[in-house]
Amino acid sequence: MSQRIPESELILNADGSVYHLHLKPENLASFVFTVGDPDRVPLVSQYFDEIEFQTRKREFVTHTGRIDGERVTVMSTGMGTDNIEIFMTELDALVNIDLESRTLNPTHRSLQIVRIGTSGAMQSDIPVGSLLASSKAVGMDTLMQFYPTLNSPQVWGEAIRQKLKLGFTPYQAEASSNLLSRLGPEFLKGITLTCPGFYAPQGRTVKLKPVIDQMLDRLAAMEMEGERLTNFEMETAGYYAMGALLGHQVLSLNAIVANRILKEFDKEAEKTLDSLIRAALKLLVKK
Repeated sequence: MSQRIPESELILNADGSVYHLHLKPENLASFVFTVGDPDRVPLVSQYFDEIEFQTRKREFVTHTGRIDGERVTVMSTGMGTDNIEIFMTELDALVNIDLESRTLNPTHRSLQIVRIGTSGAMQSDIPVGSLLASSKAVGMDTLMQFYPTLNSPQVWGEAIRQKLKLGFTPYQAEASSNLLSRLGPEFLKGITLTCPGFYAPQGRTVKLKPVIDQMLDRLAAMEMEGERLTNFEMETAGYYAMGALLGHQVLSLNAIVANRILKEFDKEAEKTLDSLIRAALKLLVKK
């Protein structure tokens, strides 16, 4: 029998649900769509044929229902890889830990998790209004300094460390090849840079000037083996890394609502996001 996980390490609420997500195993489908903004959860679940369960705790909002008979969950995560670490750990606990005995289940269960998010392009030829799937992601945060080494190649992380003279090495992780292969032709494919903030960590200047000079231009000019960095956001690398370590299939889909090189913002961002949602929902039918 596997070792019991102490109460202090995996905290449960009084009703037996996991602490932050406020979910029990029966509340979760095997196919999970995620959004950052809690207000975007109903933008996805409006396309469900029925909603059988709803709950909310902090920034984590959950709707579970069905589409064409298939059970599906949509959840919000908030922003940043710190939230993704909580989300992925507790989601895994729901399907791979017996919460009553606090021991690992004998059989591992793998979830399919698809992020539906917004992002900014860092190449001039990726227009606003595009849909982009992250085939790989590079994490500029330090989350993976606290976890086992990833098995995936780490060439981009080392190259970026040298280019920007960082004091740490960014990590690289990949999308689920299964989920990626099921996308339609409307999706571009790219390498996403996950940043630990929205302003200076993405090279923006408002009042405070970033200490890394010309960060955006330097990153956009990088190329290795015919590949380049395509877009910025704040969660994808955390999803891919935690998914790889925990044994889940993960894919991040991006509505390109800004082009940082051209300094453009999508005037029809809400329509672009809706197009992304409808395109993402097709993955459930193809599973």
